[in-house]
Amino acid sequence: TAKKLSEGAAIARDCNASLILAVGGGSVCDYSKAVAASAYCGADPWDYYFEGNGKDAENVIPVGFIATMTGTGSEMNTTSVITNEKTKMKMGHSFGEKLYPEFAILNPEYTYTLPNYQMIAGIYDALSHIMEQYLSGEDDNVSDYLAEGLMRSVIASSYAAVKNPLDYEARSNIMWAATWALNSLLSCGKGGDWMVHMLGQAIGAHTDATHGMTLSAVSMAYYRFILPYGEKKFARFAKSVWGVDGDGLTQRQLAEKGLEAMESWMKELGLVMNISALGVKRDMLDGLVKSTRKKEWGYKRLSDEDVKNIFIQSL
Repeated sequence: TAKKLSEGAAIARDCNASLILAVGGGSVCDYSKAVAASAYCGADPWDYYFEGNGKDAENVIPVGFIATMTGTGSEMNTTSVITNEKTKMKMGHSFGEKLYPEFAILNPEYTYTLPNYQMIAGIYDALSHIMEQYLSGEDDNVSDYLAEGLMRSVIASSYAAVKNPLDYEARSNIMWAATWALNSLLSCGKGGDWMVHMLGQAIGAHTDATHGMTLSAVSMAYYRFILPYGEKKFARFAKSVWGVDGDGLTQRQLAEKGLEAMESWMKELGLVMNISALGVKRDMLDGLVKSTRKKEWGYKRLSDEDVKNIFIQSL
């Protein structure tokens, strides 16, 4: 949280820390990077970085990471997501080149003891990162082919990991794919959508629900809403990622079949499929809309009414 960030920055500054070692999942790594950037920024870190947006960190403390959960890709990027508990805003900020972790130890065996709920949440987070970048634009981009391969790998490995959580190859493939999902490789030449994350982060700010599950809970409603505006790409997604046979189908039918295949996979994995399961009630919807930041690069820029309707369809 923003409060804990200020507390951590003061501790790191007072003890003249020479390294911050993050041991845990993406939230731990995110927090450590934020503390590393904030210890000597000379201002309230939330106001300076997250509300102030666009500022690169200058005088930073080195960060190292040992992953015990996979999904966020935080080990190979400069971004941190922090929640302001007072304003009910959950926001990300990229701190710039100086805040790449100095090292990251990615050993799949360190993730073996994760509960199934957390494992599949991380799997979906990784897939969602790829989809956010892939389902934007209609160009025929090298990044799209890389994204398709990574998505197929995550999907195939997810089945194996759920069947046997100690399957080293499956867990290592998921871990490696999660790193490549958000290390800037796939964003080359892409605008990116990121509205699933904006919707999910609003839920996280109000409920403290597991991040990956906030994404899964809004995904189907959101993607079905924007499908008509990006029909061509959704049709490619159906064929290239989910293996849907398009013979005899219109482009729209093919696109819809792809989302049906994705929904079936999500249910088989055991992901949360509606926001009411995360504690969201109808009287919270207006607050969620206020907490949802709207991005400009997707197939459709959402209005407040659109956002509210997507949350309603996700209940």
